[in-house]
Amino acid sequence: MTPDRLIVTVLGFALIAFIVWFFWLKKSKGTRAAVTSSGHQEAMILVKGGYTPDVVVVRHGKPVRLNFRREETASCSEMVLLPDFDKSAQLPTGETVAVEFVPDEPGEYEFACQMGMFRGKLIVE
Repeated sequence: MTPDRLIVTVLGFALIAFIVWFFWLKKSKGTRAAVTSSGHQEAMILVKGGYTPDVVVVRHGKPVRLNFRREETASCSEMVLLPDFDKSAQLPTGETVAVEFVPDEPGEYEFACQMGMFRGKLIVE
């Protein structure tokens, strides 16, 4: 194998390893929800090509308010589902919609669009 082919092969494998790490292995630490004066743990989530932030950290036993603001018109993002808390909400474009609940048990809970293409995680400590 010539040196130039060896370099291209090594760089190719390095790029593949980076892509696998970035899309499947990278773990987000998440954003901790802010505590409001009313005692709610609150986080603003932008819906635009996905959820930003896509990981929110809260404490169990205290009320949570997730404010979803949809900034796109894709049909997939019209609704958010939180099946573990039996909650869902329609997300009109350009409006902020609050979803409120109280997580009783620590754990990791997913939220997603109705098609399952946009996904997020709620970490309850």
